[in-house]
Amino acid sequence: MRNSSSTAPVSAATPAPSAAVPAARTRTVVGKAMLSLVALFTGVSPYLADWNHTHVLNPLWPAHAKFHNGQTMAMGTLLALATLYFVWRRRGDAGSNLRAAVAFAGLYWVSQAAAILYPGAAYFDPRFDTPGMYIAGLPVQAVIEIVALALIAGAALLSRPTPAPRHVHKQQLTRNAQPEPAGPTTCLNGDEFHR
Repeated sequence: MRNSSSTAPVSAATPAPSAAVPAARTRTVVGKAMLSLVALFTGVSPYLADWNHTHVLNPLWPAHAKFHNGQTMAMGTLLALATLYFVWRRRGDAGSNLRAAVAFAGLYWVSQAAAILYPGAAYFDPRFDTPGMYIAGLPVQAVIEIVALALIAGAALLSRPTPAPRHVHKQQLTRNAQPEPAGPTTCLNGDEFHR
């Protein structure tokens, strides 16, 4: 005989609560790994791309241009370190840490994308502007910006904190709605204060 008190089976579309927790953790770790990958690329790629005859070692570049190139490379390193710090930070609010990591990860790539808008700016010096510097008709920098920003967006979606179950919110509202007890309250040091 069938037990009438049994519950309906959980469908594949709605995983059991115990299965949802590991899935959320996996999703978060994958998102953090993606942000870390972008951070490492942001910290290393400026040196790989610019520490050569096209930029830093280019004898045709004035000293002040090299100064700003060094500033850009150092900023990439600092933004990478800040991104990694907030990606793996265990203290504080997970949502705030994620927003900070995403902002730091994206700053370098957004500023690089905006650089072409300045008067006289070009993706390449004329002598280095060759067909090999384009992918699908786009300058290699634009392709890298698109990929980096897409990875950051995907990581942000994967890493977003899972909202608390509804019943927790209702309990908190009920608990917070209760009036505070009137009268004196004793502190840990034995002093009393009134609300």
